[in-house]
Amino acid sequence: MSLSISKINTISAFDAPVRTLLGPGPSDVPQRILAAMARPTIGHLDPEFVRMMDEMKALLKYTFQTNNAMTMAVSAPGSAGMEMCFANLVEPGDKVIVCRNGVFGGRMQENVVRCGGTAIMVEEEWGKPIDLQKVADALKAHPDAQIVAFVHAETSTGVRSDAEALVKLAHEHDCLTIVDTVTSLGGIPVLVDEWGIDAVYSGSQKCLSCTPGLSPVSFNNRAVAKITSRKSKVQSWFLDLNLVMNYWGAGAKRSYHHTAPINSLYGLHEALLMLHEEGLEESWERHQSNHLKLKAAIEPLGIDFFVEEKYRLPQLNAVNIPAGGNDAAIRKTLLEKYSLEIGGGLGPMAGKLWRIGLMGHSSNEANIEKLTMALGDVLGA
Repeated sequence: MSLSISKINTISAFDAPVRTLLGPGPSDVPQRILAAMARPTIGHLDPEFVRMMDEMKALLKYTFQTNNAMTMAVSAPGSAGMEMCFANLVEPGDKVIVCRNGVFGGRMQENVVRCGGTAIMVEEEWGKPIDLQKVADALKAHPDAQIVAFVHAETSTGVRSDAEALVKLAHEHDCLTIVDTVTSLGGIPVLVDEWGIDAVYSGSQKCLSCTPGLSPVSFNNRAVAKITSRKSKVQSWFLDLNLVMNYWGAGAKRSYHHTAPINSLYGLHEALLMLHEEGLEESWERHQSNHLKLKAAIEPLGIDFFVEEKYRLPQLNAVNIPAGGNDAAIRKTLLEKYSLEIGGGLGPMAGKLWRIGLMGHSSNEANIEKLTMALGDVLGA
């Protein structure tokens, strides 16, 4: 054998270090959720597991603020939730207005192209919200567009766009909407029914404080009608809603589609239950309150914010790296000396921004105090 047996013999069980996760995700996972994930594994068609899945659908409906029947958790991370939305709703030849003001709008564009659609790009400066007039102009120039896609909370820049207004504008032009709420769900209002969002996806590892690997999604009747009237098969077998929903269907009628990540779903169930116990509005207020406390704590250190105040995400704080600060070296020191993680910038913002996450369980005063002390130390403030 070419593989060295002696090298394998040096491997032992992995002992993960304890970190304080204040980056763009994942966020800290509470012990209660980790304990839930350690419960006995049962079959993915076990009646008790089916009962838990029905409860999770109800909890997800609460979290998304929707009554959509097609609400569930995709057995893969938020990127798969994104792909499910595009793969099911975009057919070859469809025109899709894609709004891009950061990294993740670019990923939407890639999905449209891979589905055989045409992406009509509405570009916005990074750190700015999507301009409604630019979207209106694109819709006017392309009256045959069928979908408008945008990121509600752009993780790469910490900016929030006006989801309610964008959905309203899209509907005025008879377009469906696909909305990325990976970073927003649980941290700021996401009102799927009130705003009329047609297809929405999120992730388990940010403001929900579960482990990565699951993507909550929801589709309304308008979106379902487009899916069921497709002229071509969904290009992805695994993400085909017509098949997946047979597994997430009604109780005992559920049929096998794939082996669900059982223990991960235990964790998401617990995370959603904890969010319900706290209350959505209370969670939104906690994130906003802690954002203001962070602002007050780090501005005296010479750290200012990248995004205009009224568009800032309280759960994902994009801040400018102080002049002369060595991005990689400082973040390395924070990790090695304080076991504390913050995120660097992406794309053109690399080396210019830090992304400080106060998401879910990580959004608390103790973490703000720890980060402020550590930053003061490494910056010599």
